Amino acid sequence: MSKVEQIESEIAELSPVEARQVAKWLKELLADEWDRQIAADAKAGKLDRFVEEALEEHRQGKTTPLS
Repeated sequence: MSKVEQIESEIAELSPVEARQVAKWLKELLADEWDRQIAADAKAGKLDRFVEEALEEHRQGKTTPLS
């Protein structure tokens, strides 16, 4: 049995309340991982092209205020 299969088996035995606690924890873990990846990509310049495209569209009047 793989590690993932073992974890899945254990989770299947949890009460609904415990399962929701695990789901909340996993959601927060994945969100934090996403934030770290975005920050690393931004620092490495991987998002610069998208920033420049957005700024150019704004300069061309192709944007609208959010509020």
